[in-house]
Amino acid sequence: MARPKGSTSDAHERLLAAAGRGFRSGGYGGVGVDGLAKQAGLTSGAFYAYFGSKAEAFRQAVRAGIGDLAAGIRRFRGEGDNWRSRFIDFYTTERVSCDITESCALQSLTSDVVRSDRQTREDYTAGLEQAISALADSAEPAARASAIAMLALLSGGTAMARAVNDPVLAEEIAAAMRSAAESLGT
Repeated sequence: MARPKGSTSDAHERLLAAAGRGFRSGGYGGVGVDGLAKQAGLTSGAFYAYFGSKAEAFRQAVRAGIGDLAAGIRRFRGEGDNWRSRFIDFYTTERVSCDITESCALQSLTSDVVRSDRQTREDYTAGLEQAISALADSAEPAARASAIAMLALLSGGTAMARAVNDPVLAEEIAAAMRSAAESLGT
C-alpha cells in the first residue's frame, strides 16, 4: 500500500519531537528506542528507518533543540526594544515552570551531550555558537562574553530551580537569575 504524500516527513517529525521529549524527560540512558517510537505512535522499525540508531535520534534532537533556542532568541530580538528583558523573563518563568518534556535543550540535554559522541558535540557546539551570536549585540569580545555568561546563567539557574522541591526556593532562584541576567550587558 502506498503512503500518502507527506507521510514520510510527518513520521520523521513525530519521531523527532518524541525523541526530544523523551530525551528531555528521561535523559539518554532513561529512554529506549521502543519508548521513543511508541511516543510517536510508530513502530521501532519505523524509528530505525528514520534514524538508524538511538545515538542518531539524540543527535538530531539536540540539533533541533539548540536550533530552537537560537531561533527563539532571534524572534525575541525581532520584537524591538526591550527584547532581551522579555527573553530573560520568558526563560525565568516559562522555562522554569513548563513540563520537562518542553524545556530548553540547553538546560535539559547538555549533561547528556557531554557524554555523547564527537558528532553530537560538534552539532551542539555549532548550535550554541548560533545562540551566542543571536544573543550578542555585536561581534565584540565583551558582547560575546556577556552572551555566553547569560546563557550559562539562564540554563544553569533553570536546572537548579527545576531540581529543588521547594517552590519558594525555586522562585528565589528564578528571581536571582533574572536580576543577574538583567545586569549583564551584551
